[in-house]
Amino acid sequence: MGCVWFVGAGPGDPDLITVKGRALVEQAGAILFAGSLVDAAAARYAPAACRVQDSKAMTLEAISAWLIAAAGECETVVRLQTGDPGLYGALIEMTRPLDAAGIPWRVVPGVTSAMAAAAAAGESLTLPEVTQTVILTRVAGRTPMPDGEGLEALAAHHTTLCIYLSATLMPEVQRALGAAGWAPDAPILVVQKASWPGREQIVRGRLDDIHERCREAGIGAQAMIIASPALGAGGWAELTPSKLYDPAFGHRFRRAAPPDSDA
Repeated sequence: MGCVWFVGAGPGDPDLITVKGRALVEQAGAILFAGSLVDAAAARYAPAACRVQDSKAMTLEAISAWLIAAAGECETVVRLQTGDPGLYGALIEMTRPLDAAGIPWRVVPGVTSAMAAAAAAGESLTLPEVTQTVILTRVAGRTPMPDGEGLEALAAHHTTLCIYLSATLMPEVQRALGAAGWAPDAPILVVQKASWPGREQIVRGRLDDIHERCREAGIGAQAMIIASPALGAGGWAELTPSKLYDPAFGHRFRRAAPPDSDA
């Protein structure tokens, strides 16, 4: 009986798969990949004899049956998923049937699109004395949100929001943030297909005009929305420095400099 590995392929660039994830793909006897987003990684690194299947037209039951059958034939089976398997990846739904069938499985984390979008735009999701909290969420669509997790309630914290799966619902994002007290000129970042070679698109705007800017740029699905009080900090006149690198801040690797020292 083989092991099924749930491997995060990253946000789109095949080179952003982890070293461990790539090694598993290179030795896999069977790979089930999640749609066109990660097929480049499967095609680039899979061995010639590997059985490779796209899952985009498959139901959960069909995916489970495929993985179970493949584990009966191959030592290493890879379920290659977008971003990180534990985030909007239906991981538990796919592992429960494997547990029931007695098939071992493990997870290899991957780079999620929130991090790739921030990197593409040269932004930090946290900033000293501005925000130290990042909320990963989405807008309710056909899949509802649990009680207390509506975007308006989360936005009331005025921390960094990384909003997945919601680019087609931008008016609702604007409404929710506005109702939570975000100013009309609050900076908003939208990155479509973050890290995709030759296909990445970055749009910056304000809360009151980001929908129109995205419409003009032709951005619909596969885009990450970031709302944060830290956006644009690279151009600010002043920043509160991190205590970690302050000469007066001591820790176990460095002594604090005396108050009058130039060190």
